[in-house]
Amino acid sequence: MVEQKQVARSKRIQRRTGKTFHVATRLLPQRIRHPTYVLYGFFRIADEVVDAEDTGTPAEQRAELDRLRAAALGEEPTDDPVLEAFAEVVERNDIPDEDVHSFVDAMASDIDTDRYETYADLEAYMDGSAAAVGRMMTAIMDLDPEEEAEALPHATKLGEAFQMTNFLRDVREDVVERDRIYLPLETLRRHGVSEQQILDLEFDEDVAAAIREEMARTERLYEEGVAGIKYLPEDCQLAVLLSAVLYVDHHRLIRNRGYDTVSTTPELSLTRKLSLLVRTRWKWQWNKDPEAVFYDMCTDFEPRRDRHGHGPHGAGVPQTD
Repeated sequence: MVEQKQVARSKRIQRRTGKTFHVATRLLPQRIRHPTYVLYGFFRIADEVVDAEDTGTPAEQRAELDRLRAAALGEEPTDDPVLEAFAEVVERNDIPDEDVHSFVDAMASDIDTDRYETYADLEAYMDGSAAAVGRMMTAIMDLDPEEEAEALPHATKLGEAFQMTNFLRDVREDVVERDRIYLPLETLRRHGVSEQQILDLEFDEDVAAAIREEMARTERLYEEGVAGIKYLPEDCQLAVLLSAVLYVDHHRLIRNRGYDTVSTTPELSLTRKLSLLVRTRWKWQWNKDPEAVFYDMCTDFEPRRDRHGHGPHGAGVPQTD
């Protein structure tokens, strides 16, 4: 049984490092909310092995991640309450070991990988850093096998969408703090942008075009992800819907800044988050269709699908199957 002190420490980690997700997590029922805090606590502990200011050498980082992996899978004892609780959540909810391995492997790849040539390369990284997170969240919701089979592909896409929004928002931060570029280099080159230009934090219309292209791709991921919310337990749907609304609202900020996340990092204010929460909850009272509420809340979303699942043509956004 996960103890209250374990949940409390995990919750503090989420409140400090994942403020947007924390707002939505509080809408989950307790049986899901507490394991969610534990999952997030583990994710942040593993992430900070590589990204904290006082990280060790690459060899030390890999050794620490291997230690976390073993503790998370219950293979080694630990006195860390978050790791102990995470191992219990994994066992109790039958979270596949493969998803834990995928996540830790993605964190390990950050040690020596700081560029991604193609979107396919980035997508492979996100299978561990984001999609596996979506799959773990689905596991703790305890769906029946048929519902889980329906929900999992959408959960994967929604996890990728959240991660891509972070990459789009944090272009400057990733360069300044980590010397990393998560925008695919092929996308930059297609718009005449060099790797060095991003490293020098030089914004122009070509950079804006590259970011806009990746944002359009990300919004197609949201379309696929949000379409699966209806397969989740009814008392979990609003929280996941709100997460999508909050994350995609960063796109509004990015558009308002002319797609410039090279010279600034846009952030949602607490007032804006609370406003989105209240409005989303109000609309949810009258319409329990997650897709309808999502599109109603995100009026500048592009490309936006109509009720038959088709994106708008003639909107200047590439259409895909």
